[in-house]
Amino acid sequence: MKDIPIAKTTFTEEDKRNILKPLESGWVVQGPFVEEFENKWSTFTDVKNSIAVSNCTNALVLSLVALGVTSKDEVIVPSFTWVATANAVESIGATPVFCDISLDTFNIDVNLIESKISANTKAIIPVHLFGLPAELDAIMKISARHDLLVIEDAACGFSSYSKGKHVGSFGHTGCFSFHPRKALTTGEGGMITTNDDDLADKLKSMRNHGAHLSDFQRHNGSKPYELPEFPYMGFNFRMTDFQGAIGSTQMDRANVIAESRNRIAIKYYEAFKGIDWLKTPSVYEGAVHGYQSYVCLFEPEPITLNNIERINKQRNDFMKYLHESGISTRPGTHSVHNTTYYRQKYGIKPEDYFSSLAAEMCSIALPIYTELKDEDLNYILSKIASYKIK
Repeated sequence: MKDIPIAKTTFTEEDKRNILKPLESGWVVQGPFVEEFENKWSTFTDVKNSIAVSNCTNALVLSLVALGVTSKDEVIVPSFTWVATANAVESIGATPVFCDISLDTFNIDVNLIESKISANTKAIIPVHLFGLPAELDAIMKISARHDLLVIEDAACGFSSYSKGKHVGSFGHTGCFSFHPRKALTTGEGGMITTNDDDLADKLKSMRNHGAHLSDFQRHNGSKPYELPEFPYMGFNFRMTDFQGAIGSTQMDRANVIAESRNRIAIKYYEAFKGIDWLKTPSVYEGAVHGYQSYVCLFEPEPITLNNIERINKQRNDFMKYLHESGISTRPGTHSVHNTTYYRQKYGIKPEDYFSSLAAEMCSIALPIYTELKDEDLNYILSKIASYKIK
């Protein structure tokens, strides 16, 4: 039987050779390979500054703290996203304020954002979920009207563009992930992008305990024996040179990685044109989807509070059928407001953000990765085409 995973990490011989170089040099944390990775990322995204960190969650935390968000503040986040978006806000003592999504895009519903703004609102964290850019033009106009910070959660945003600009270049910062399920991976790791040079210097310091120089800079400077100054309270959010070495070689084939995912997505779109119960990912005018995931909405009929349990069971039966056929699937992600911690702390009911609940209960992510063979892709398509809803 087939065994097709939902995602698969690909490392090349070049990756393997490059990762040995930090071992050979003896410099293994935030050294020359991290800097090389940062420079290549800045070139690819056309953003002035890229700051590598230990993961995307810490990129969000660092952005919030560096931009002055405190425990007195509220931050608007979508209610359908990976829990880290809300956790980053919660971890610094600020209050996440959930905003529902559009089921058409799985992204934050821009028509609802202003209803969530209060006197305590400090920032918005739009998420470019699954690789589709949030509606950044509208979000930036709202933020300008209300003098709000914008921190882009671009964890899924590799090779995602809005009107010709790479995501992560619109807000005060952009935060990217290199987790193994991402298109470009370093195992773990994250990147912050910003066009603000002063903010970039602050972020570089704060990722390294607040020091004004990194260990590598001191080591190669004229006075390596002197201790650094600490202008900020900081964290140990540094990236290793092992991760930097892998990231650097992966950036050399970034366009190939992006093109392979787009090719698979196109085949899915073409194959599903005649399947009216499977709603394929939408892409609005001016957006380029990066397809970190290919997530459909299982919708044999319009989803309502009265039929959502039944549709969820039908979706689960479909996922079970694919699993038994050797094809891995997942729900898109979860409705954060309905996780135990946030539901109990903030007294939220599941139906309070119904589109997010529907997205969790009725979405399905299909396999997409660089090395997905045509033979396996055709097998997936044939199994889906022959399925009959129970």
